[in-house]
Amino acid sequence: MGTPPHRVREVRDRLLAAGAVVASADGRLRDLFPVAIGAQEGFALGEWVRREGALRTLETGLGFGISTLFICEALLENGREARHVAADPYQFSGLPHHRTTYRGVGLEILEAAGVRHLVEFYSEESQIVLPRLLAEGRQFDLAFLDGNHRFEGVFLDLIYSGRLLKAGGIVFADDTQLLGVRRAINFCVTNLGWIVEEDSSDGGDEWMVLRTGPTDVFHRDFTQFVEF
Repeated sequence: MGTPPHRVREVRDRLLAAGAVVASADGRLRDLFPVAIGAQEGFALGEWVRREGALRTLETGLGFGISTLFICEALLENGREARHVAADPYQFSGLPHHRTTYRGVGLEILEAAGVRHLVEFYSEESQIVLPRLLAEGRQFDLAFLDGNHRFEGVFLDLIYSGRLLKAGGIVFADDTQLLGVRRAINFCVTNLGWIVEEDSSDGGDEWMVLRTGPTDVFHRDFTQFVEF
């Protein structure tokens, strides 16, 4: 028997209500917010996974695993063969200049929710993991991007996600209120023909949902470029 979706919901809702979690590695209480996505964004993310009938999903930035719970709940509803891949270099040991060291609590949360077996986890930067997945010939239906929010980081996540997704796949990008994230997305819209399916703006954290175009756009003539 697989994990019932209601078990995932129960763990997720309890965490969102508490707003904090304790990592067993050090016993320290950690606030979920503003690192974790909120319920509104999470429900939107899960609904896109359901709407697309996604069975293969990708995530950059696992963090506390809240977004992963929303994704995995929907994956369990979509089919028994569903799998999720996540990359987060901060899950076990904080890298320099990063405010959060998770000490593995994100993976503990997935274990508690009964979905750890669905998640193929890499404790490396997404800019290292995604090219490797591409070289292996992997393909996904939907990508959730909430990792490196610097322009160059999210730009690489967008480009590699676009190459890893099936034609017409979905990229759900978090924190689009940040200029670097918006500019990187603008390139994909103006130069790759991606379509904005949803653009949320609530005065706080924002997100955008994009549908990728044909994969051959990555082999367009090198002279084709539109300012963004």
